[in-house]
Amino acid sequence: MTTTVTNNPDQSRYEISIDGDRVGIAVYELGDNSINFTHTVVETDSRERGLGGTLIKNALDDVRANSTAKVIATCPFVVRWVSEHPDYQDLLDR
Repeated sequence: MTTTVTNNPDQSRYEISIDGDRVGIAVYELGDNSINFTHTVVETDSRERGLGGTLIKNALDDVRANSTAKVIATCPFVVRWVSEHPDYQDLLDR
C-alpha cells in the first residue's frame, strides 16, 4: 500500500491517495503571504487510519519547505492537529 500526499494548486487543495486512489483532501485559500486551511475530509471508508493526520502533516511540511506563508487554520481538524503538535506552531506565527 503506497500513500502519497500532493499539492493540487489548480484545485487549491492537498490530496492524499492510496495506491493512486484519492481518499482525502485538505482545501486551502491563499492570501497575502498566508495559506488558510478551510476544510479537511477523508472518505468514510478510509477514516480511523490516521490519514487525516498524515495529510495535514505533509501539507504543513510542504508549506514550511516551500514558502514563507503564515498558516491560518479555520478547519477544526487542522486547529486540533496543530494544537496536538506544538512543533508546527511556528507556522501560525510567521
